[in-house]
Amino acid sequence: MRRILTIFPLFVLLAVPASGQGFLKHDSKAPIDILSQRQELLDREGRVIFSGAVNITQGTLNMTADRVTVIYDRQGGKTDIQRIDASGGVSVVSPGESAKGDFAIYDLPRGLITIVGAVNLAQGANRVSGGRMVIDLNSGRSVVESGGNGRVSGRFTVSKRDQ
Repeated sequence: MRRILTIFPLFVLLAVPASGQGFLKHDSKAPIDILSQRQELLDREGRVIFSGAVNITQGTLNMTADRVTVIYDRQGGKTDIQRIDASGGVSVVSPGESAKGDFAIYDLPRGLITIVGAVNLAQGANRVSGGRMVIDLNSGRSVVESGGNGRVSGRFTVSKRDQ
């Protein structure tokens, strides 16, 4: 049986980031800036491949990876990015939260980032790890699944209260 842990509400209760931002406040309509060591355009396929220390910034969200493929659609003279596939040491960071894994897919129209393979999510001192995570940028909800026969694990800080 697959175990699922919904972590966003628990994180909110235990440690709200000082910035008050996080994945929930992300503007998925903001311009995207990409830096890399190499770029290969496959225009007929609607793809651009970036490799070598790729750094993607969109608003306050930053993604890094070894290799990134940007899938786009061009209609009526307008180019729309549909999806970003990242592989190799993927890191997704926003104010107050960070997620890491082996591979990530950012579905821009749906506002979803899916990270798979040795997933780790951190918010302050709180940590959750598993095999797969889906971040819904619209609602701020993150779901971590165990993946395979493993389990989701977490460590959460509890504030000290005066008695």
